[in-house]
Amino acid sequence: MKNLCLAALLLCATAVIAMPIASSARSMMPAEIQQLIGVDYRALKDSPTAQALKDKVMPDNLKELETALKGIGIDSDHDLDQLNFASFRTEKKGIQTIGVAQGSFSAKAVLKKMKIKKITGTKYGTAVIYPMDNGLVMTFLDDNTLAFGNSDSLHSALNTRDGKRPSMDSNSVMTDQMTAVDGAPLWSILDQQGTQAMMNSAMGDASKVGDYDSIKKRILASRYTMTFQSGINFDLSVQTADSMTAATLSTVLKGVMLYKKLNASPIEKTAIDASTVTSDSSTLQYHFKSDDQKFQSLMNSPLFAAVSH
Repeated sequence: MKNLCLAALLLCATAVIAMPIASSARSMMPAEIQQLIGVDYRALKDSPTAQALKDKVMPDNLKELETALKGIGIDSDHDLDQLNFASFRTEKKGIQTIGVAQGSFSAKAVLKKMKIKKITGTKYGTAVIYPMDNGLVMTFLDDNTLAFGNSDSLHSALNTRDGKRPSMDSNSVMTDQMTAVDGAPLWSILDQQGTQAMMNSAMGDASKVGDYDSIKKRILASRYTMTFQSGINFDLSVQTADSMTAATLSTVLKGVMLYKKLNASPIEKTAIDASTVTSDSSTLQYHFKSDDQKFQSLMNSPLFAAVSH
């Protein structure tokens, strides 16, 4: 589950009271949403395992984001409460990505520092957009919330907020997925194309079997949550068109896991044994649970390296 595991392991949260996505953030999400991730950034401070994961697998673009935030006076380790990352599809510019950050920072304080540095903003509709490091731009949605991305992505998101293009609320499949997970410490939703690609990666060679191609077309969307309460808990739900598709996927995925177990290391075998795959009506369900010690050992295994890079 390369794409899925990477996203899940990058952004981890402990069992704290998590906030649902803010209305200001939700209003910027276009209908053509590919993936939306919500994470309680505060929880990173409270879990050694979460910190170890973040240090080991954090990609360069996330490091660049933290650097860009520091460049405008926002320290991700102290000032952030919640981050939402969204990727969405566009006809002319491909996949675009934006982020929305909420925290204890103040727009007035940040803008004051930017003024001292002689950083000025430009108007776009009703918003004022300011440059950040690494070619990113940002705008404040309110005193404690900012949206950021490259210029094209941020313009698209602002157009959505201002009613110039359809919002995610018009996409019933994705809003249903989000309703099921919003408010969890860490959650993500993925659209049909993204879920199909994720399942192809999970199935490996099994995805090349002729019958699987017809099954793949009946995969609709997916969602996951991850918490660190009483160890590590990861739950994935894949929505399909009917119960037969869900049951078939469950059977195939169980076979893939048994095959991978044949050449796995002892710690990897333990991880596979800690995974369960079932189907409930039209939904495939995958659950993984481990204690902190075993999971930190797994982070140093070839299996972890394979799914996180």
